[in-house]
Amino acid sequence: AAPRAAAGENANVERVGSSRIHTRIQDQGCVMIPGVYDALSARLAQDAGFSAAFVSGYALSAVTLGAPDVGLLTQPEMAAATRNITQAVQGGMNVGAEGMPIIADADTGGGNALNVRRTVLDLIAAGASGCIIEDQMWPKRCGHSKRSHPIISQDEMLSKVRAARDAAEEAGADFFVIARTDARATSSKTGLDLAIERANAYMSAGADASYIEAPRSVEELERIGKETVGPRVANMISGTFTPDLSLQELQDMGYQIVLRPLTGLLAAQKALTNAYGALMSDGSMAQREHVLSTPDELRETLRLTNVYDIEDRYYTEDRLPKTMELNTRVGKSYPYPKAS
Repeated sequence: AAPRAAAGENANVERVGSSRIHTRIQDQGCVMIPGVYDALSARLAQDAGFSAAFVSGYALSAVTLGAPDVGLLTQPEMAAATRNITQAVQGGMNVGAEGMPIIADADTGGGNALNVRRTVLDLIAAGASGCIIEDQMWPKRCGHSKRSHPIISQDEMLSKVRAARDAAEEAGADFFVIARTDARATSSKTGLDLAIERANAYMSAGADASYIEAPRSVEELERIGKETVGPRVANMISGTFTPDLSLQELQDMGYQIVLRPLTGLLAAQKALTNAYGALMSDGSMAQREHVLSTPDELRETLRLTNVYDIEDRYYTEDRLPKTMELNTRVGKSYPYPKAS
């Protein structure tokens, strides 16, 4: 685990770690991490040049269930989606590409500390390089919801953070634990004080970064940057409680990670709404081709050339298996018969 930093006068001391997310923070100062929800959106984020991505629980609930972020998505569904995403950006047919670390949304971890251990181990097995665990009561809801979302006790959350850290260390995994608190929403007067206290406590329990959800103003964002132990996460969703600031502005305030969890989903919703509306009204896309990717662009994103290169190792142009160097049944090498 990375060294602990105490709150108070040393609150601006950043922890040092060896995970891939730590490395990106050290290299970039502040890392922009977009939200993704399937293998294709993750591949597009990778191709755009992002060095990490976040599997947003809100986005995944929307595309998997057609449901809002109100606790309907399960941890096994998140792990399954994360597995597909990590395979798309870290290996498989994505030959030659630098693997992009994926942070998964673990919500409340699936229950108590024991459930958190299993959740983290499942995400590690799925190829994730980190997760976010939050202190809401289950069933949770989006942190920018206008309806109340109560939080669990600080002690209960500390046990969850410790369980996540222990699971990652015992698995020997490259895993970055982000501890989120929704305490700001509990009170307009004392919520931010409580959130800062909790964020620092979660860092002492073993989190790699703290994340205070839904600050209400630039002043609150600045205070978090000054009074919490780094690394710090800022969550930017346009049109919600938190002011929408740039990467540089947030870095200047002391943040090391900026999440944009819904940018891809909101863009996709708008694009699909416009495309389906045009198709319904016009009966054709002949006059709207400029709003569509070309088939060749899609094939490039899907790495079709890589698939063909891999296929050519094993099959001829006629789709016949190539000669095997070893026939394991008789210990000799035989060519496959040629097509007549």
